[in-house]
Amino acid sequence: MLKAILFDFDGTLADSKAAFLSSYNVLAERHHYKKLTDADFERFKGYSMKKRSNVLGIPFHKIPFLIGEFARLHQRSMASVPLMEGVREMLNALNASGYTLAILSSNDEKNIHAFLEHHHLDCFSEIMCSRQLFAKDRLIRKYLRQHRLIGSEAIYIGDEERDILASRKSGVQSVWAAWGFDGIENVRRAHPDFIAYEPAHVLRIVRLL
Repeated sequence: MLKAILFDFDGTLADSKAAFLSSYNVLAERHHYKKLTDADFERFKGYSMKKRSNVLGIPFHKIPFLIGEFARLHQRSMASVPLMEGVREMLNALNASGYTLAILSSNDEKNIHAFLEHHHLDCFSEIMCSRQLFAKDRLIRKYLRQHRLIGSEAIYIGDEERDILASRKSGVQSVWAAWGFDGIENVRRAHPDFIAYEPAHVLRIVRLL
């Protein structure tokens, strides 16, 4: 029986594309990496993480060391980041149905709290963050362990290939949020358990579990 619904943050709940581009381009200028345009962002949806870093001229091994700097830049923009369309209604319906909602993200916890406060969202029981891009499986397992849940009692909803892979590694089912950052090319490789083309579809999916 499903008890907990775990969410990614950027691209799944928060429409942070504009803030991401702004913050990234400041970082890129500092470190002499290629800047991103709106057109680049859309094209990159079909690229793997490694291909993105190669195109931008960012050594892949340096990404973990840049995340803290990026998070500090990103924090300045959080108050202006909108909710993804339909997300508030989805969260209200899930909360009213008695599910426990939590956010597991590679963004900074302060950024997420600022966003939730700005949008008057108090439906999340917990926020867990890691600055390691590829450590979400550890966050999911930690959440399950702390709340004494088994894999079938939780589901993870995210918009990127790495979200789906992390879900599989931690033994929970995944929902790909098709309205987010990654394109279908990446997601086909990851094989999500479910696809939600809009937030309202999440309600239909969880009712099946």
